[in-house]
Amino acid sequence: MTTKINPFITFKDILFICALLPFFLMVRDIVIDNLGANPVETLLSRSGLWTLRFLLITLSISPIRLLVKHAPVMKYRRMLSLFCFFYGTVHFWVFLGLEHGLSLDFILEAIYTSPAVDVGLLVYLILLPLAITSTDNMMRKLGKRWKRLHNTVHIAALLSILHFVLSEKADISAPLVYGLILLFLQLIRGIVRRRKQDALLKRLKLQHH
Repeated sequence: MTTKINPFITFKDILFICALLPFFLMVRDIVIDNLGANPVETLLSRSGLWTLRFLLITLSISPIRLLVKHAPVMKYRRMLSLFCFFYGTVHFWVFLGLEHGLSLDFILEAIYTSPAVDVGLLVYLILLPLAITSTDNMMRKLGKRWKRLHNTVHIAALLSILHFVLSEKADISAPLVYGLILLFLQLIRGIVRRRKQDALLKRLKLQHH
């Protein structure tokens, strides 16, 4: 059952509102002209950071579930992953519309000349089918292929870190921190799965004896 805060609002509702808050703050800062000397750069940075943050939050859910069996986190994974795609879409349209004025010539030039743009576009192209196929209906239709498709989220995470590194002009300390977080999540995932596999092998050996 969904955790109840009161008869009219659930924990999921509060999580949804909190996840939208960074977007509302961006809109507010646009309205009050509070984006600094380079508003487009600020919007690109903030939307990109929240895309990466929600991607890492989504990836943290499986390790939490592996470590704490009864943690009620899985039911929030789809919503959080869709927020990752939402902020990725905001980031994408700031790039297309505000930075390049929807000019095909400028966009193609950026793709041709900037590795950061190429990697960022690849991340978005990975996230797009994941968002489209996130429904229960698509999960049933795709069957085993659904899991293989959605495992590409790990590739998207690595490429997001690379995109962040390439986007930074000089100081790459922030992307390195996010990279370490991703590495930590992957290590937890690998260690817990390895232990489960070892435990299963031991049980099978005992059954044979």
